[in-house]
Amino acid sequence: LKDMVVFEGDDVTFRCQVSHENARDIEWKLQDVALQNNEMNEISVEKGKIHTLTLRKVTEQDVGTITFRVGPHTSTA
Repeated sequence: LKDMVVFEGDDVTFRCQVSHENARDIEWKLQDVALQNNEMNEISVEKGKIHTLTLRKVTEQDVGTITFRVGPHTSTA
């Protein structure tokens, strides 16, 4: 994951590539709170290995650390 700087009201997308297609036990978090796929958080997989999280219309409350976890491995931004 890479650190991102965005303006309030913008969308921001985080990407993390894993080594195996269709990896299981995947989790995205913002400030240690698990994120679900909904109208404000778009969670998807591209080409089986690239996991993406798009936060829609970010606000000041969205400031913090994003964590991507697959099994015992984590990446943060």
